[in-house]
Amino acid sequence: MMSGGVDSSVAAALLRDQGHDVVGVTLKLWGGESDSGCCSVSDVDDARRVADALGLVHHVFNFGDAFTEHVVAPYAADHAAGRTPNPCIECNRHIKFAAVDERARALGFDAVATGHHARIATRPDGTRRVARGADAAKDQSYVLHVLGQEQLARTLLPLGAMQKDEVRALAAELGLRTASKPDSQDVCFITKTTGRGSFLDQMIPLTPGRVVDVDGRPVGSVQAVELVTVGQRKGLGLAGGGAPRYAVDVDLATATVTVGSKRDLLVDEQPVRDLRWAGAPVDGPVLVQVSAHGRPQPALVVPSADGAGGAVVRWEQPQRRVAAGQSVVAYEADEVAAGATAV
Repeated sequence: MMSGGVDSSVAAALLRDQGHDVVGVTLKLWGGESDSGCCSVSDVDDARRVADALGLVHHVFNFGDAFTEHVVAPYAADHAAGRTPNPCIECNRHIKFAAVDERARALGFDAVATGHHARIATRPDGTRRVARGADAAKDQSYVLHVLGQEQLARTLLPLGAMQKDEVRALAAELGLRTASKPDSQDVCFITKTTGRGSFLDQMIPLTPGRVVDVDGRPVGSVQAVELVTVGQRKGLGLAGGGAPRYAVDVDLATATVTVGSKRDLLVDEQPVRDLRWAGAPVDGPVLVQVSAHGRPQPALVVPSADGAGGAVVRWEQPQRRVAAGQSVVAYEADEVAAGATAV
């Protein structure tokens, strides 16, 4: 898949030079307004031009309807329910490594390759796991934790052993137009000019709310409680001065945001749902990461007795509460051991 960025450009070049029969594919996902991410017109043009420079056939796959169904609509629904979604992870789950792979199979391709900074590790029993890329600062294993065994068997990640500066240097050496292109870290269907609030205002009702401290005293107001996430500091209508205060709870039923100190955010354990192990369950300490570039922390993952996918992450030391809807990913050393969603 060629998104129009430097990473996927170099991934395609590496595979071509290794002797693979490479076809560049760019995804058309979002039909609405876009000025960032992998859905803009300029990104599609960059991908096409890079493919031409590399001598590759280039196609555009339109998965707009599937993207709306599996990524955009759930994104809005999660906000309406008071959750903080991970749209890029859902895109990986449903589109980039599901719909694309299905199309690739139908067209007779052996594998799907991307420019993600991650690796696929093969264990002694033959099973595979997503593993961290060599460049710790750019590692994207967290957003790929949803990949299963069948998907991993048909996926190539050529940049897993490379540092980002090596990728850019190779792109420059090859004369690729994306060599100095900045990385995109934005949600592709949220424009920089209008923002998340304006986008969601067109899709769900937004409810003004009050802000109270941990003792219940009013201290401010917000235009939409659906836009507030646990851990948020700015945009809470609080008076300046004093110690920083953060959103520690969001109650949609009463349209109330509770704020407190950084200490008030700390918890000993985090409940999760939809726990999925990459292999055999780990009965012992793991490292748990709760954001794309967060620092992993030691913890135990204790599944619920009913076997319904619920679990509790018990931190070795108290950690900040995780916003409901965020992915919680457990690692054994540098390999993904499990993934779940915070509740």
